[in-house]
Amino acid sequence: MCTGGCAKCLGTTLIPLAVLCTLANILLFFPGGKVVEDNVHITDEVWYFGGILGSGVLMTFPALVFLGLKNNDCCGCCGNESCGKRFAMFSSIIFAAVGVLGAGYCFVLSAVALNRGPKCYTGTQWTYPFQDGNYLANHTLWNMCQSPKNIVPWNLTLFSLLLVMSGIQAVLCGIQAVNGLFGTICGDCKCCGCCG
Repeated sequence: MCTGGCAKCLGTTLIPLAVLCTLANILLFFPGGKVVEDNVHITDEVWYFGGILGSGVLMTFPALVFLGLKNNDCCGCCGNESCGKRFAMFSSIIFAAVGVLGAGYCFVLSAVALNRGPKCYTGTQWTYPFQDGNYLANHTLWNMCQSPKNIVPWNLTLFSLLLVMSGIQAVLCGIQAVNGLFGTICGDCKCCGCCG
């Protein structure tokens, strides 16, 4: 597969992942699937918008650039027919770096949220009852959270999804950075001949 075609394939994969990350982050604003009485009862990491900004909005820019690389014409410059395509592939490396940063932001936030656990009502106050991810291996600790109902599996599922999807996004953007490097050095085989 040529570098432009590979980029289009990666861009096509990143779009649904960005939408799913955004939806997962939005669902986290409704702990246990219910509307909260007070915004301070929502886990702090949700307010950092890792899925909305990092793996959502920031990921759409690289995805759209990658999608456009397949149709980018070889306008040429300075008498070199492959110059336009090579510059476009070079710019995709920069956008891939933006994508890695956005996905990395979401990945780190999700990992911190999973380690910290959800904010919940323990019977006396709204707090973070778990320490250093101890609730992940010990399901009996989940009973410490009395409200909202099912908050632990809710947060665990959604932050785990964000962690996995942002990891996949980072890998895909890393692949495009390497692909963009090949495209910059060799050009696109459909356009001007591979490495020619």
